[in-house]
Amino acid sequence: MSQSLKTPLGKVRGLGSAKSGTDHFWMQRLTAIANVPLAVAFVILLALTIGKPHAVQAATLANPIAAILVLLFVVAGVWHMRLGMQVVIEDYVPNEGRRIAFIVINTFFAAVVAVASIYAVFKISFGA
Repeated sequence: MSQSLKTPLGKVRGLGSAKSGTDHFWMQRLTAIANVPLAVAFVILLALTIGKPHAVQAATLANPIAAILVLLFVVAGVWHMRLGMQVVIEDYVPNEGRRIAFIVINTFFAAVVAVASIYAVFKISFGA
């Protein structure tokens, strides 16, 4: 029978069995906080351009500040999405092989969404 010599406080200070749960937790919270002002800015951009001709919308996105805000919104949103789905996969997929496969698929899906979105913003903002 093996007993731990750690105090309850010492056990609480540990990072857990995976040694990375705290980083994941904080990254989820930070991306959520970042998404709040970025989503507000994105909605304002949408409100300013909704119903306007394509040329006006493209000109709005050609503004560097608008393009950067949209790109930040895309990156923070996709990163937050990937982290959230990873938590769901880790919690609800019992088979370790499937869990790893789903996490890999989730990561590649998030990368494809991010790259496609970034490409679209660049294409519109540079007038191609």
